[in-house]
Amino acid sequence: MQFETFIFRDDGTIPNNPKLPVVVYRHAVTAPDTGRDMEERFIRNGWSGIWHNGIFDYHHFHSNAHEVLGIKSGKARVHLGGAHGRIVEVEEGDVMILPAGTGHKCLEFSGGFYVIGAYPVGQEAYDLCRDYGEDRHIKDRIAAVPLPKSDPVFGAKGVLRKEWK
Repeated sequence: MQFETFIFRDDGTIPNNPKLPVVVYRHAVTAPDTGRDMEERFIRNGWSGIWHNGIFDYHHFHSNAHEVLGIKSGKARVHLGGAHGRIVEVEEGDVMILPAGTGHKCLEFSGGFYVIGAYPVGQEAYDLCRDYGEDRHIKDRIAAVPLPKSDPVFGAKGVLRKEWK
């Protein structure tokens, strides 16, 4: 399984997560029914609050939840880590696991771009933040988010537990 990891620093607007990297699996789930398989894997591996849609077209993050974004169909260019982060191209079958605090924004998409998202059990009541501004406690909230019990795609065998310590 091919995967990439990225760590992003606080950019003054988006706090990101200084300890946990973003994990991007390439072609983690394949056809014929990519979406159904993704959803079943997320649920089986302890991720819930399943939603279906796209990715907002503005920088945002969640201070109280980790998030998995599975690409059911199409392709997109996603800006991770805020304005000074990295642009990542994703396509059907790819999965991005974002630690709490990580900025993300869809720049452009094509081919019927469709995402299935989820959160570790107990983190489904996520917040939606665009800028942490004067909130001096946001980094403490991010650091306090519990680690998931398993990788959303590969369970105990996934790289998430090795990468997120």
